[in-house]
Amino acid sequence: MPRRGENIYKRKDGRWEGRVLRPGGKYQYVYSKTYKEVKEKKKLLQEAIYRNDPVHTHTARNAAEAFTAWLNGNLMNRVKASTYESYYRCMTGYIIPFYQEQGHEQISAQTTMDFSSRINQHQGISGSYKRKILTIYKTALREILKDSNEYSSVLNAIVMPRVAGTDVQAFTVKEQRLIEKAVIDSHDKRLLGILLCFYTGIRLGEACGLKWGDIDFEAGAMVVARTVSRVKNFNETGEKTSLTVGTPKSAHSIRKIPLPGFLLDLARKYRMDSSNEDYFVLSDGEIPLDPRKYQKLFQATLKRSGVRSRKFHAIRHTFATRALELGVDIKTLSEILGHSNVSITLNIYAHSMFDQKKKAIAKLNAMYVMHTETSPFAVTGSVVNA
Repeated sequence: MPRRGENIYKRKDGRWEGRVLRPGGKYQYVYSKTYKEVKEKKKLLQEAIYRNDPVHTHTARNAAEAFTAWLNGNLMNRVKASTYESYYRCMTGYIIPFYQEQGHEQISAQTTMDFSSRINQHQGISGSYKRKILTIYKTALREILKDSNEYSSVLNAIVMPRVAGTDVQAFTVKEQRLIEKAVIDSHDKRLLGILLCFYTGIRLGEACGLKWGDIDFEAGAMVVARTVSRVKNFNETGEKTSLTVGTPKSAHSIRKIPLPGFLLDLARKYRMDSSNEDYFVLSDGEIPLDPRKYQKLFQATLKRSGVRSRKFHAIRHTFATRALELGVDIKTLSEILGHSNVSITLNIYAHSMFDQKKKAIAKLNAMYVMHTETSPFAVTGSVVNA
């Protein structure tokens, strides 16, 4: 609890406010969601004032402290809870420990080059995660060094890894049929989410966030407007994690998707038990299903259907693979998936697209073989007869 004389108060809006007296007699304020956090912010601000250095530059503290201050600043109020957790894991797992272990007091082009080299050579993490770490690293450096003369030299020292194409794990048509049969035979309303993902490609969190009011039965479509995720609780009170409902991954992820007739019929049947448009579809209540618990439901369904275990995200890859097999153009597929640009879809499903190209060429080859005897362009040896 706060002690008398600390200049820390709890505001009416629930936040904590800390006051620090600056030279000249004026107060500077810091805010946070908890007393502990605002006390730490107040301490950092007092140290910066004491050293007579700018608060937001790496010269005010050593490098590890600068990254910690950036992470504990107002970042939590600027990004989604799931995004902040991602930043937190990369910062505390890789970036801050590097500067602490190596004894680097300052951020420089050389230390930046050393860090990016260490991440690029790390054997225990994927190429895409390496890129994620370095992207967060670069984001932090941009803000920490925004008033520094070293800004350009440090940022230019970051070497991003080349990321190979994603190894897409999709279900075969036979496996998909077995899973669908297990879902229908179960009569479990919650498993409607599996069918929704198989036939619309939405993410698990988006399926958990779907409300009855998002489905337009007359238009035969649904709107993806929110996502559910379980994230680390940084307030250090109560549970270690909390269930959050927020906006989807990006602005492009908020989208309208047409629904197949059989899914509309099934949803309409389940909707008969609920008249509240604000209820979540899969839980049919005010509280959404937890995506982590839904993963367990999915694994149990795979076991019943006799299909080997795979991550839930394989359903999204299966939708995209089936769509490409049926000739859906890449731009339409990208919009349905909610990707921010077509290049993301192309990078992920390049292998699937190449398979479709091979099938197309095989059809052309079959057509040529079928007409070889009657074609005026039949090949004899290395000479083309005209």
